[in-house]
Amino acid sequence: MKAGRDGIKDFGYHLPEDRIARYPAARRDQSRLLVAPRSGGPFEHRVFRDLPGLVRAGDVLVVNESRVLPVRLLGAKPTGARAEVLLLRPLGEDGARDGPLWEALVRPGGKLKPGRTVEVAPDLVVHIVDSTPDHGRIVRVETPLTVEEALERHGRVPLPPYLRRRDEPVDRARYQTVYARTPGSVAAPTAGLHFTRELMDALEAGGVRIARITLHVGVATFRPARPSGGDPRGPGEERYRIPRAAARRVAAARAGGGRVWAVGTTVVRTLESAANGTGGVRAGCGTTDLFIRPPFDFQVVDALITNFHLPHSTLLMLVAALAGHERTMDAYREAVDQGYRFYSYGDAMVIS
Repeated sequence: MKAGRDGIKDFGYHLPEDRIARYPAARRDQSRLLVAPRSGGPFEHRVFRDLPGLVRAGDVLVVNESRVLPVRLLGAKPTGARAEVLLLRPLGEDGARDGPLWEALVRPGGKLKPGRTVEVAPDLVVHIVDSTPDHGRIVRVETPLTVEEALERHGRVPLPPYLRRRDEPVDRARYQTVYARTPGSVAAPTAGLHFTRELMDALEAGGVRIARITLHVGVATFRPARPSGGDPRGPGEERYRIPRAAARRVAAARAGGGRVWAVGTTVVRTLESAANGTGGVRAGCGTTDLFIRPPFDFQVVDALITNFHLPHSTLLMLVAALAGHERTMDAYREAVDQGYRFYSYGDAMVIS
């Protein structure tokens, strides 16, 4: 398979509409799990709670602790017409979430030009300050509360548009991992949605170490990678943090012959962005715009737990970089044939 401009069309597949999971499974760890060994051989069909039988003592499982913010704001213009603001990221020097300036997307875009306002609630007003080159907006959030308090009170869960429904009370809990701690994402790191606290305990009881990092997910991660032509577009710049404890656990697994498991593509991008050249990672904070696609020389990650991704997406390209293009597309065809559920609330896949 060719990489780059000529290869992007090869990341398409047919998915029946009824295979898109619009709601989560009744229980997180009841999701199905397609196991695709990197060495080849037949695919295995399991359930997610079987994961402790796949991860060995001495391995390290790296999870993304980022928490989804309820950043979708529904309000009205002074005329009374409905309007929507989706806050993407704060623009303070240190990325502080309580700063007043944010990058945002707005609807209706043609009407919400600089100088306009959107009233979300009596204690929350959004002022349109400027436009951005990619048709977004710079906005100022005005509230007597902290911005985070205002979002928790008035914001809505920013569900992916392919779910084709409004957020519901179930989404406040289920579009969030059980280990989420640090608010900052506009989309969930969905591979982690399958874990329960009991499953995490079972993994640790079996000798698996858990390393916790943070990468705040931006909406660019889910944009199509321009299948109709032109150079592929990466997932955009996102902020990450790798604590010293996480870096030490990755190093310890390496030293003991264990494998490094990434829970989700966000973890893959974080670890590979911070690779130190010896199989480990550098601790610290940073930003990454790393675009992982075939061919790619992985320095840190040995195995990946991931959901099934959109065709022609940068996430699917990342999976193919680890598993191989042919193996990945075979796995997706197998998942479609076997009735797996796809996308954020869908089933999972292991590449090991």
